[in-house]
Amino acid sequence: MALFTPPRRYDSELLDDPAVDDQLVIRSVSDIVRSNTLFQGTGAVLAELNDVFPHLPPNATLLDVGTGMGDIPWHVQQTAAQRGLTIQTIGLDAGIVLVRNAQARLSHGVCGDALRLPFANRSVDVVMCSQVLHHFRNDAALTLVQEMHRVARVAVVISDLRRSWTAAAGFWLASFPLRFHPVTRHDGVVSVMRGFTPRELADTIHDAIGIRPHVHQRIGFRVTTHWTPT
Repeated sequence: MALFTPPRRYDSELLDDPAVDDQLVIRSVSDIVRSNTLFQGTGAVLAELNDVFPHLPPNATLLDVGTGMGDIPWHVQQTAAQRGLTIQTIGLDAGIVLVRNAQARLSHGVCGDALRLPFANRSVDVVMCSQVLHHFRNDAALTLVQEMHRVARVAVVISDLRRSWTAAAGFWLASFPLRFHPVTRHDGVVSVMRGFTPRELADTIHDAIGIRPHVHQRIGFRVTTHWTPT
């Protein structure tokens, strides 16, 4: 294993506790919105979508699984508009408080289970998730990939964190001047330690659907990939 790649860990994130106060959820996820901008979470998704945009119809649909505050699909919609594409964005999250707060950034908000997506086969042009897959282990991770593959018509896009000691330490240190909530600081480091190497992400997708897509390493310690459902 590379010098700066720690063993994968599955410590619990504080926001995974369903008893967490709604206002704390909103505060912490708002920190993640800023983190997506500052640390290239949004940029990594847009970079991967550069290869997808040319294959979309002029009026397309996009489902963002685990949408949080809906910030990334909003940026996708704005970027697509600059290319002459109209995208209706659907944000799905398990937390109703997040769906309600994301509504302003989405065309449609849905509260639902990522492992049982409430959509028909091949019913949405692009199905994506960003920094979500690492929350699922073993069979659950495979099920998430299978569900996204089932629903997508044109492309499935996955972006996640690349596991690294440097990324974990960098997030921890940067969280103080950025005034991130302590819950965000804790969960951010845990998320990095749950992240993927490029090979691990490719292996997960292959185990789920028999396809081994090319995985890109992006700035900000991100790994991204996409494929066309068959």
